[in-house]
Amino acid sequence: CFKKAIIDLLYEQSNLKEILKKENFSNFALDYYSTNFIDPKTGRSSRQVIEDALRICRNFVTSFGTDFQNLFLYGDVGVGKTFLSNCIAKELMDKEYSVLYFSASKFFSSLAKHAFDKQDVDAQNMFELIYNCDCLIIDDLGTEYTNNFIASQFFTCINERLLNSRSTIISTNLSLDTLADLYTERSFSRITSNYIMLKLIGDDIRIKKKLKNREEN
Repeated sequence: CFKKAIIDLLYEQSNLKEILKKENFSNFALDYYSTNFIDPKTGRSSRQVIEDALRICRNFVTSFGTDFQNLFLYGDVGVGKTFLSNCIAKELMDKEYSVLYFSASKFFSSLAKHAFDKQDVDAQNMFELIYNCDCLIIDDLGTEYTNNFIASQFFTCINERLLNSRSTIISTNLSLDTLADLYTERSFSRITSNYIMLKLIGDDIRIKKKLKNREEN
């Protein structure tokens, strides 16, 4: 009962409680990734790419706590980046690790509250969680309004978490060149040097699911 209470609390803190009932490794469908969708640069199919990504993500979970790793998931819209992040989050929380999920806009909004409103106790507590949780997930990086403050906060956060061996998972639709332009070369260097870079390819799965549901109905 005590273990269940801990896990329930972790789920509440994570911002992911409801979505993880659907988005987890048990529900991950490889059928949405085609062997005919080929990356012209590598000659690899979307099915091959996602199979490798799944293996790496599962290894991230099984080695968590003993082998410090970070993940950077990038690629077009709807190829499974957020789904994979959620799969990892569920497995880690079920193992009683603290996981915190943010969309990029809410992540930077939370950091701004901490910086500009020192009387906001909730914001101060959330800031501590962001820096000290076992695994931080920043989803859809690049969808927020970006300025010098955002770029500075981003670098400080990922750098501090690296120094303290706290794992971070970042997903984005941005290209690597755009990432460097928006968030400075320092942040780009930290990520490319310390994160496992996973580029996902394929058709937009959300559209595929909608078409499938329409056919079934």
